Amino acid sequence: MPEATKIQERVFAGGEYLDSTSAERVTAANPYDRTVIGHAPDGSPEDVDRAVRAAREAFDHGPWPRLSPAERGDWIDRLADELEARAGEIAAFVTDEVGQPISVARFMNGIRPVQHLRYYARLARELMVEQERENVDRDGTTLHLRQPLGVAALIVPWNHPQSSTTLKLGPALAAGCTVVIKPAAESPLDIFALARAAQTIGLPPGVVNIVTGGRETGQALVAHPGVDKVAFTGSSAAGRHIASVAGQRLIPATLELGGKSAAVILDDADLDAVLASLRVASFGNTGQNCNALSRVLVPASRYDRTVEALVDLARDLRVGDPKDPATEIGPLVSQRALTRVTGMVDEARATGATVLAGDTAAPTDGWFYAPRIITGADPDSPIAQHEIFGPVLSVHPYVDVDDAVRIANATRYGLGGAVFSADEGRALEVARRVKTGSIGLNGYRPDLGSPYGGVRDSGVGREFGPEAIENYRESTSVFR
Repeated sequence: MPEATKIQERVFAGGEYLDSTSAERVTAANPYDRTVIGHAPDGSPEDVDRAVRAAREAFDHGPWPRLSPAERGDWIDRLADELEARAGEIAAFVTDEVGQPISVARFMNGIRPVQHLRYYARLARELMVEQERENVDRDGTTLHLRQPLGVAALIVPWNHPQSSTTLKLGPALAAGCTVVIKPAAESPLDIFALARAAQTIGLPPGVVNIVTGGRETGQALVAHPGVDKVAFTGSSAAGRHIASVAGQRLIPATLELGGKSAAVILDDADLDAVLASLRVASFGNTGQNCNALSRVLVPASRYDRTVEALVDLARDLRVGDPKDPATEIGPLVSQRALTRVTGMVDEARATGATVLAGDTAAPTDGWFYAPRIITGADPDSPIAQHEIFGPVLSVHPYVDVDDAVRIANATRYGLGGAVFSADEGRALEVARRVKTGSIGLNGYRPDLGSPYGGVRDSGVGREFGPEAIENYRESTSVFR
């Protein structure tokens, strides 16, 4: 996607590129070799205002919210067609931008965004916007209307920049909202593939707008009086701040935040099958997934054997050039991320934990951190309580199932999880007791058709499924 660097000084608003008013820039650096691949504006309040005003104009006076849901579905399908035609190019660019292994990028930032848009295009054609209801208190009926909320601010993360965008964009567009997208500061360039796709299909101006930048840009967007809805994926700390601002403004916010998900291995689980699952569910995308299964809970009787097998797995993972399709572990996204992960593991070691593996050869130029297995850490210690966002697992023994459930729930997070057992019914009994927004049986494979999100510090609200469209609609009752 070489054109990305040609629009590095611009904001996309009202269907056109506008020069930024900011003198500051955010830099995209290739995590594999640390070379600079481009810059983008660190968006000013004026940049944010222009993007929101364009979205506001398109919503208040443009055709988008006034189209039928089926017509919007047709537009969303056309947008999917354009992204599909660019999928290989986009995936390769994301690999350069954030160091994501190309095998992951081809699916999560090439194929998956297209799937998201096509799914919500189909749901748009089935969308109910009016419903006649029988009255309860008196004779007659009430007309129930479901209408688009307005302008939605979509603030997306860097770890899956394209699919994290379309996961919000699809239902927002289906509902009839217009949007302002702010990508993460670490991945400010790939988003403009969406701008080019929107221009190519002739999407009505102002339906999709983009402003790049860091924390202050995001704060200006959330606080803007022209924004009616916020959808955010990122850290719990940032989510709390966004929730407070949205609360003060009395606008809805959907927050998909951090996680510290547990893999609960029961005493009858097939260890080989567990390892095959954790290879992706724990270490996929270099462990930089909010729903990564980063805590492994094992019966005390199977602890030593499981630790040995996990160390073998960590050493078997292919670490290297993210452009190589065989690579499973690429670099971390930034020097700051590397410093954070290193510091957390060093602190665990200093407080008595044992650090295993980590001796896999890795390129020396990039921000690499070889996979580690942590044993002997207290379940209440920072390494077992705080999100790592790197290729690090902590392993904890438990006495019985009640103890396993207690440890699984002894965290402020609740995003994902899994229970492994040869008896699916037994696994389901345990899964029902884990306090989390989603959980898998003998693996962790979220499905687009069912709600996904967190509890406690892992967030508020749900994405995925038809329910996500309701995040972008409001209800009006017409009493007769």
